[in-house]
Amino acid sequence: MDTTQKVVLDNTEGWVLHSQKTGYSYNIKVAFPPSPPNEDGYPIIYILDGNSYFQFARDVVRLQSKNARKTLVNEAIIVGIGHSGEDKDASKRRFLDFTAPAESYTYPDRLNGKDLGDHGGAGRFLEFIQEELKPEIESRYSINKEKQALFGHSLSGLFTLWTLFTAPNTFQTYLAVSPSIWWNNHEMLGFKDWFSHQAKEDKKRRLFMSVGELEGFMVEDARKILEQLRETQHLFVDCDLYVAPEENHASVVPTVMSKAIRFANEIK
Repeated sequence: MDTTQKVVLDNTEGWVLHSQKTGYSYNIKVAFPPSPPNEDGYPIIYILDGNSYFQFARDVVRLQSKNARKTLVNEAIIVGIGHSGEDKDASKRRFLDFTAPAESYTYPDRLNGKDLGDHGGAGRFLEFIQEELKPEIESRYSINKEKQALFGHSLSGLFTLWTLFTAPNTFQTYLAVSPSIWWNNHEMLGFKDWFSHQAKEDKKRRLFMSVGELEGFMVEDARKILEQLRETQHLFVDCDLYVAPEENHASVVPTVMSKAIRFANEIK
């Protein structure tokens, strides 16, 4: 694992982290509070697709934590995990890192003929987070390991749900916005039983899902996942779905980021 350090500016720093697990280099950005942590350390939120969404999350926490009593947003460390390279290459890499391995893949008509690159690297990407990124972050900052959250949108929202279902103790809180539940003929709908076997009742976790009202079938997909999870409600402290009025797939993240971070702050 190699790191290339960049400058620290305005309580934000970043570096390129090369993963031995995935053989790929990621853009890591970290925003940390100006005040010292308490004895338990800072809460932390890992932001997938960090090139797009790190700044949104950083600014929500930075602005609203100044008046935490009213906003219910406390100081926290924000970690953005971004893909390097040109947009086209990064887009293909997302399909590799954020999708689960499968014997075969079925694509919706809208994707037929498109070059999506390789798939099925979610396991290696999760190993990168667990075994390379987290130790690096924890060596640099004071972290409260009982207050960790993962945020993802679209394909990275799919990965967020996949992590919850296959390795539920990795984080306490999962924030999945417009998750691509449609992927590979809705294979995610079959993960509930796996989650039930993996999760322990003494380590209850929290899920916040959101989707834009104008996202059509993705609204129904999210409701189907929620309905299934109600059968395992005893494994959750909170399991919420928010349908954002008048929002679409591109507009939903700026609209719901504040609500998602408030949800993450509610963990006791």
